[in-house]
Amino acid sequence: MDLIYWKDTERSGMVLTGIVVGLLSLFQLSIITVVSTVSLAVMCFTISVRIYYQILYILSWGDGEHPFKSYLDLDITFSGAQADLYMQKAIVLTLSAVDTLKRLIFVGSLFDSLKLLFLMYLVTYLGDLCNGLTLLIISVIAFFSLPLFYRQRQEQVDGVIAKVQAHVDNFRDILQRLAQGGGPPPDPTPGGAKPKSQ
Repeated sequence: MDLIYWKDTERSGMVLTGIVVGLLSLFQLSIITVVSTVSLAVMCFTISVRIYYQILYILSWGDGEHPFKSYLDLDITFSGAQADLYMQKAIVLTLSAVDTLKRLIFVGSLFDSLKLLFLMYLVTYLGDLCNGLTLLIISVIAFFSLPLFYRQRQEQVDGVIAKVQAHVDNFRDILQRLAQGGGPPPDPTPGGAKPKSQ
């Protein structure tokens, strides 16, 4: 969260630049070449720094502390209960996704399946305009820019989202009425009672 909200500008900039440059390099090189080259560069950097600190300690110009001690001491282990919890969440999410796909593909709900059909039709046009790697790069840039933009202009964005949501809900109601036979909109008065004319 600190990265995407740019609390440490230098660190966020380095992470964003590294990810975007790595993805851009995939346009020209294979993923194996990119991963091996990046790994080689990181290993050369870490080994050089480790040797440099060791030389400083030999010359009595340093305290001999490992330069990456904070990373080596970082605890990334899970307890048995935590591992079980995360595994259960992953299983539940997977089964839920499979169940949703099953209902959409085998037309459990005609309206939802038609929405998926229309979405896939739009995706075909999107595929003609750009490839998946381009979308991934755009997604990374949006991931690092949109949360900060929303935080700075929350009121304006919420107003626009509310207007768009109202239009979407209205359009959805129209489609649902058409799917149910094109009946009139539901009566807004409580209990469906008609107000008496004067």
